[in-house]
Amino acid sequence: MEGDTFSGIGNGTQLDSKVVQVFQKSFVQVQNILDQNRLLINEINQNHESKIPDNLSRNVGLIRELNNNIRRVAELYADLSSSFTKSMDTSSEEDLSGALRSDGKAGHKRNRPV
Repeated sequence: MEGDTFSGIGNGTQLDSKVVQVFQKSFVQVQNILDQNRLLINEINQNHESKIPDNLSRNVGLIRELNNNIRRVAELYADLSSSFTKSMDTSSEEDLSGALRSDGKAGHKRNRPV
């Protein structure tokens, strides 16, 4: 699978399998954090409904953890966006450099590793 390219994004742009693997890994990380957040929110709600002072005090730490998780998700999405933009820029450069050589003849396209 290494070295494979994937078509179909945009108008025929190809993505290296390494880029796709990075995206998949990031999306799995995001999903795991979101699953954890769901559990945290459920526990926070239960503690709030119980009105037990110790449970309410525990919510302070749980809410901090929830906020940190949300921050991590935002960072992961920002990294994904940056990676995607870089991969698309690289693909565009390859398309332009492979389209025509300076002598006007068609050139061969190369896929550079990202």
